[in-house]
Amino acid sequence: MSENTFLDHVLLDVAQAAAADTEAEKAGIASFDLMMAAGRALASAVTELYPQGPVSVLCGPGNNGGDGFVAAHFLSQAGRKLNVALLGNPDDVTGDAARALAQWSGPILDMAAIGEKRSGVVVDALFGAGLSRPVDGIAAQVLLRVADWAVPVVAADLPSGLDGDTGLERGPVCPAALTVTFGRAKPGHYLLPGCAHCGRLLVADIGIPQSALRAVGPRQWLNHPDLWRHLLPVAGPFDHKYRRGFLVVFGGSEMTGAAYLAVQAARRSGVGLVRLAVPSDALLRGVFDPGILMVRLDTPDQRSALLAEKRHTGYLLGPGNGLTNQVRDHVLDALKTGQPCVLDADALSVFADCPSDLFAVIHEHAPACIMTPHEGELCRLFADCRVIEDGKLVRARRAAQESGAIIVLKGSDTVIAAPDGRAVINANAPPWLATGGSGDVLAGLIGGLLAQAMPPFEAACAGVWIHGAAASRHGIGMIAEDIVPSLPLVLRDILASR
Repeated sequence: MSENTFLDHVLLDVAQAAAADTEAEKAGIASFDLMMAAGRALASAVTELYPQGPVSVLCGPGNNGGDGFVAAHFLSQAGRKLNVALLGNPDDVTGDAARALAQWSGPILDMAAIGEKRSGVVVDALFGAGLSRPVDGIAAQVLLRVADWAVPVVAADLPSGLDGDTGLERGPVCPAALTVTFGRAKPGHYLLPGCAHCGRLLVADIGIPQSALRAVGPRQWLNHPDLWRHLLPVAGPFDHKYRRGFLVVFGGSEMTGAAYLAVQAARRSGVGLVRLAVPSDALLRGVFDPGILMVRLDTPDQRSALLAEKRHTGYLLGPGNGLTNQVRDHVLDALKTGQPCVLDADALSVFADCPSDLFAVIHEHAPACIMTPHEGELCRLFADCRVIEDGKLVRARRAAQESGAIIVLKGSDTVIAAPDGRAVINANAPPWLATGGSGDVLAGLIGGLLAQAMPPFEAACAGVWIHGAAASRHGIGMIAEDIVPSLPLVLRDILASR
């Protein structure tokens, strides 16, 4: 996999985006040329999507406003009727934004006045991704007023009022029908609630070279098969079932369907064998599928015998396990084998009163451990991760570093974070994945990939993306059981292009 392929899916945080601009200047690309390219791209997007009617351009005092003035210049040349407004005093605008302002030959309205003019389309070039404080005053009033107009809004870089790093709201936000960002997208474009305000996202190439991206050292990406397709396990002519991995899924007595869903997903991932270890009372309720290896798990001796099996290549614990001391012992002993482990649901919540016990064992014994918490489970284990204002990306990274595990922080904007700082944001999950059992399917899918010796970070990223793609393939009305039959179809499509 080439470095350029990874750079294609890079997400730049606000500081990295600024650093990339600086690196581009070092490579001989003037910063004003970047602004001209950004404004031209913004004007082209407005022209393509909204070719008729007046345009109101709301410009802030910084570089985002400069992009707006350049866009206004090109729109005026194309014959559009324009209302251009500036937040603040023109004499206070400096740098490249001042050059962009100087080339605008039309009138400049006071920002309060623009709020009284209804227009065919509004270009929001007030603040962009670099917003450093909550929007207030006249800017907040105008954003609220424009939102009430219910006219199309095209945002330059990011809808004003959103934090580019976290996607969190900093005061009022005027939702955009289209967001045009420049060079590379930001995390805030894909994290909630930001992604719900961006509308369609267009990433415009403004000439920032790949060398500039490499120089800033980005550590987050948008999830895509290009990042992990080359590592997906594929059976070869000399393989047999034991060479394709052997996963053990720990089940419970009550919610037996959870472990069953995980087993089914694991089997569809391509793993050679899956063993379901459950208490005797669950075993006696009936066999699920003839292809599942069933084993009783009632006593510490049975657990020791199970974990002593050398052919096992991975363990999945948590789905429907219950919150008991026995489950806690299952988790700790499985981790101590040193085999790859996925911990989901009850395997996490059972340590709510003693998370340090879990983390200590992971750090010492389990370098290939993946945790798949939702927000509630994350907060039970990580006190520092309860501060929502830090943003989902920061909280997932912090949890990964503290625990030593890969963290899959679930949601429609799932974040996968590694202890070394790498992180991926997933954006292909349809809303109908919010149904009982879908998390069990995800855990089983990741467990199956991990048991086939796929590197843990990439296994987590692949599992999350494939899970979302399978759900999208089925469509509205999907239940968790519907995801599993679509998994081979998604895998087939991914591997066809390898």
